[in-house]
Amino acid sequence: MIEAQFSGQQGSFKLNVEFAAPSEGVTALFGPSGCGKTTVLRCVAGLTRLAQGKLVVDGEVWQEGRRFVPVHRRAIGYVFQEASLFPHLSVRENIEFGQKRAKRAKGSRQTIGFDDVVDLLAIAPLFDRPTSRLSGGERQRVAIGRALLSQPRLLLMDEPLSALDRMGREEILPYLEQLHRTLSIPVLYVSHDMREIERLADTLVLMRHGAVRAAGPIADLLSDPSLPLVRMPEPASVLDGTVKEYDPGYGLATIEVPGGTLLVAGDIGPTGSTRRLRIEASDVSLSRHAVKDITILNALPVRIDTVQPIGETQMTVRLKLGEDGSGAPLLSRVSRLSWDRLGFKPGDTVVAQIKAVALART
Repeated sequence: MIEAQFSGQQGSFKLNVEFAAPSEGVTALFGPSGCGKTTVLRCVAGLTRLAQGKLVVDGEVWQEGRRFVPVHRRAIGYVFQEASLFPHLSVRENIEFGQKRAKRAKGSRQTIGFDDVVDLLAIAPLFDRPTSRLSGGERQRVAIGRALLSQPRLLLMDEPLSALDRMGREEILPYLEQLHRTLSIPVLYVSHDMREIERLADTLVLMRHGAVRAAGPIADLLSDPSLPLVRMPEPASVLDGTVKEYDPGYGLATIEVPGGTLLVAGDIGPTGSTRRLRIEASDVSLSRHAVKDITILNALPVRIDTVQPIGETQMTVRLKLGEDGSGAPLLSRVSRLSWDRLGFKPGDTVVAQIKAVALART
């Protein structure tokens, strides 16, 4: 477990945050520009020291009271917005620099092998190139490899894709997913792009005006009508599920999620593998009873949990899969007219008709 608490002032900006993050998986910090996301990362790294702070990483105190472990003694890897590679070194030499740093950071352990990182990030073909001849995505892969070979106990990533164009982001995202699946290092990930977070994060820390608005599993926060996330232009739910089977005749995979099963187009993975699904709230309609003779493939019983008006004409409804409402959370965006006509209310068991299901994490 990572326990973080920082408070203080820098110029006119005040920061007062406290949160806990799991010791594995990706914890994303999300919020509007200027809310303090990068400042939190700098505090965790030891680059910024505010008036009050506490940081405990897996039971080891890095900061509390007068105790302050300096940045060069913290076993962290830091990936910035810009790759910040050493221009006078080759790709191989940049990566090997991470191994040299591992010997200086307290608590680092030689657990990530050089060849493993090279294979994981497909860096070997780049070894002999000067860094000036790398694409943006290639530069970030090298920067991530250098950070991993420092043997970090904690990996910090500050908007690592923000300097890339759309093609560059799509190039590197599969590598970040592979890191998530393969390594047990906890990651604190800052981004202003909710699609990135939906794809990568397990835990979400929602920030606003230098404070933590909410923190918890990403599926719960994305579907919470009391939070501003549901007011985004395209609010969505994410569900992690297991591939049960694939029907090649119809080109459909059956995915089991908490509270039901969904059909998804395409051969999206071997039986038993896990996949993350994304369902936009506008693609979920509600009915009192199951509708026959309809082209929509996914129609599941759900229980209405809570509801939040959006303006004067729309309603965002938080649902829980299963007739008893014990399954995964799901969002629906319906008109206020439909809500009133059908007389829906929290606690009702209804049918969710899901028009489209997208694969968020491969």
